[in-house]
Amino acid sequence: MSGYGQFCPMAKAMELLDERWTLLVVRELLLGSAHFNDLRRGVPKMSPALLSKRLKSLTRAGVVERTEIDGRATYSLTPCGQDLAGVVNALTVWGMRWIGDVGDADLDPHLLFWDIRRTIEIDDWPRSRTTLAFVLDGVSAKASRWWLVVSNGQADVCDFDPGYEVTATVDTSLRVLTQIWRGDVDWSHAILEGSVTVFGPTEIRRAVPKWLGQGRGTRIATPA
Repeated sequence: MSGYGQFCPMAKAMELLDERWTLLVVRELLLGSAHFNDLRRGVPKMSPALLSKRLKSLTRAGVVERTEIDGRATYSLTPCGQDLAGVVNALTVWGMRWIGDVGDADLDPHLLFWDIRRTIEIDDWPRSRTTLAFVLDGVSAKASRWWLVVSNGQADVCDFDPGYEVTATVDTSLRVLTQIWRGDVDWSHAILEGSVTVFGPTEIRRAVPKWLGQGRGTRIATPA
């Protein structure tokens, strides 16, 4: 039997939502991902076939709407799906409060920089093109160099040198940068203790923590 066999509304909801990856796909849609490849970047360890399957089941359930714009599939949440924002936020707060352990298998530079790229406050950055380079310890050599480029009101992240002049370089470990992004450690503490070093002109070094900030989950979980 695929369902729980209970009339309880929570049980009926969980028949759809407790399938592996489903709520993470909803999270990505809530964060603005609208195309298949963007969704994949938000759930990089999910297979394309399973992502396609989950999108179809969410569409059948009326949670997701699929449309085509210029021949390209676009996904968005229906009012039913948007109503899950409170559920996703509540789980984020609960996870921040009660699930503190992050194992090595949970650390993923691709997911981290994808979330940084879509979360930073562009208005806090200089109007001219600004490039931050990141040198990460604790990862394989091919995943240890990253570049974040902000230009013309848009942010992009590269795992190869884009060839632009580097404004500043952030030297840290993947674990520490993830902890900062999660809100487990703040920028000032990490810099003071030496687990993060920012190289560049003095005024730029001071500005980098504000430019990058911390993840959305930190904002949600911080008491008002």
